[in-house]
Amino acid sequence: MSPLFSSPSAAEAAPFAQASRRAWLTQVAGSLAAAWALLGASKAQAKDRPGAGPAGQVLVVGAGMSGLAAARALSDAGWSVTVLEARPRLGGRIWTDRSLGLPLDLGASWIHGVKGNPVTALAQEAGARMVETSYDSTITFNTSGQPVSAAERARLDSLTKRMNKALKAGQQAEKDKPVRTTVTQGLGYAQMNAEDKRYTDFLINSTIEQEWAGSATLQSTYWYDADKAFKGGDVLFPDGYGALIDHLAEGLDVRLGHAVSSINWQANSVKVQTSQGAFAADHVLITVPLGVLKAGGVSFTPALPQAKRDAISKLGMGVFNKCFLQFDQVFWDPDYDWQEYIPEPYGLWTEWVSLTRPTGKPVLLGFNAADTAQRMETQSDEATVASAMQTLRTIFGPQTPQPKAWAISRWGADPWSRGSYSFNALGSHPRQRDDLARSVSGRLFFAGEATHRQYFATVHGAMMSGQRAAEEIMSSAASARSAL
Repeated sequence: MSPLFSSPSAAEAAPFAQASRRAWLTQVAGSLAAAWALLGASKAQAKDRPGAGPAGQVLVVGAGMSGLAAARALSDAGWSVTVLEARPRLGGRIWTDRSLGLPLDLGASWIHGVKGNPVTALAQEAGARMVETSYDSTITFNTSGQPVSAAERARLDSLTKRMNKALKAGQQAEKDKPVRTTVTQGLGYAQMNAEDKRYTDFLINSTIEQEWAGSATLQSTYWYDADKAFKGGDVLFPDGYGALIDHLAEGLDVRLGHAVSSINWQANSVKVQTSQGAFAADHVLITVPLGVLKAGGVSFTPALPQAKRDAISKLGMGVFNKCFLQFDQVFWDPDYDWQEYIPEPYGLWTEWVSLTRPTGKPVLLGFNAADTAQRMETQSDEATVASAMQTLRTIFGPQTPQPKAWAISRWGADPWSRGSYSFNALGSHPRQRDDLARSVSGRLFFAGEATHRQYFATVHGAMMSGQRAAEEIMSSAASARSAL
């Protein structure tokens, strides 16, 4: 699986869950060397490309993976590049927090599918340690906190198969419907007993909402899984994803604390207004998250083309949050990487990962997605931790100790992200990601995970979109010069 922030879904992790999009989608392999070449790893080769010389000034709005990948490629090709970042730090939705004395990735954590993945090559170049997590190493607990029995697993298996069948049928239906409607109607949810309803809710949340971050009531049945995935296992970074960001940013002109409020592109140059003053350039690359564009965080003069505005309006931005709990010692079975729980309240603390095996630390990471994640953002850290501990004490017993420290994300409330990553909402179409990515008048260019039609919601999608935009800028400038 490949979402930007999320853990592998229950569909991949649990033996009974066969609904994983990996089982549904065409697997794509790529040449690692070719992928890294696209990112301009060789400065000499980049500078020798036709039209790659210093053809003007480029402003890159956003110092996340897409913005830095583009800036790196342009800078290596000899261009003058300035990166404007609203936050006081690099990385955007990649954020390695060290407030607890150890690196914790509050945003992206994994490389999803290491074979042919350009992020894998970047990690190797950066010298970052990588540790694989195992989807086979999973234990699932029922609502009472007991490991699921053979009978319960068989029932979950049956419901999973029926859910798959309903979703596949829904993708062939004459009219698109929300994912939840497709599943509940297909399974006869209204006539189910309480236990089967709870199991169905668990499957919808763990295999779809935890995967895509958007509410199943908002996701398109036609298009929710319209992506591709790289082959191979998934790895995380025990020393933090931030090492890749630092490596990309080395030597670049990055201005932190420069929040962009408006972009005027009606003249021969583009003027960008920030909280620290105005900048002008020949080209501007906008890599702010879809959530910021949806909220009108950046104004454009003149207005963006209608197709781009429609894409911004109709594509969805999901919320997926993490809660790291640090304990004095391990009280769970460290042989299991993944702990799943079938809750009574819908979607509450269904997914957990133990960081003990990959990092050696007594840390549990709990996830919440979609509506549940949004609701929890309004409460205090203490209330969130209390909620998490109620679930853990149901599973591991009332003697379960209180954590000594915690770190909690709130990506929906973050003004510079307004969500975690994009999803295909009801009423949207995958081609609108192409509309979102399309340049305007050879002046405005766009990148970010939401602009990648095949690899949206992923770090590698963000990275590849940045390189694509850099290539577009260089090609546009070369075409303009040849026309003179």
